Amino acid sequence: MGKKGKSSAPDPAPTEAVDADAPPAAEPVPPVVVLYCGVCTYPPEYCEFGASLTRCKEWLKEEHSDLFDKYYSEEALQTKVGTLSLEAQVKLEKDMAKKEVKAEAKAEAALKKKMASQIIIKRIERTKRKHITSVFGLEAFDIDLKKAAKQFASKFATGASVSKNPQGLDEIVVSGDVSDEILEMIENEVGILKGIPADNVELVEEKKKKGAAE
Repeated sequence: MGKKGKSSAPDPAPTEAVDADAPPAAEPVPPVVVLYCGVCTYPPEYCEFGASLTRCKEWLKEEHSDLFDKYYSEEALQTKVGTLSLEAQVKLEKDMAKKEVKAEAKAEAALKKKMASQIIIKRIERTKRKHITSVFGLEAFDIDLKKAAKQFASKFATGASVSKNPQGLDEIVVSGDVSDEILEMIENEVGILKGIPADNVELVEEKKKKGAAE
């Protein structure tokens, strides 16, 4: 009889021993959720370093009264300024009040300037059959000109880019006569065209100069 051949089946993998005394696997740590102030956008504990502490405190008291008590209750304030002399406390309060008044005045001036700004939508004739439309002044209302140009290009399926006008200031130039359509987009606050009063928009038409080549 022939010799019996050895089995070609692989040996079973060794079983790892389980250490009964090993500590359990660590639980995953959930991400930290950070609260940001609805006024200055700082975390509430840093609002004092901004310029709108009074309004920050009002927001925190209304939205998160527990945190307001933590940072601004009588006990918390006493703990915070307990090491300061009375003179230092008075000076700190005066400095903070001056800072807030200055910031409020600056914000009010910026708002007045914005509301007085004009947006000019100009229809420019190149030839009798060809026009372009320029839009000037959008940046005064915190609108990104490159994003607005991209929106116009997509909306009208045409070319639109940011360029310098004869005064050296940025404007958006759109191929085609789309001045009325752009005015309508602004009035309807389409896409990123938000926060612009219709009274601040002016339509202008620029004819081609006589004698210019067709």
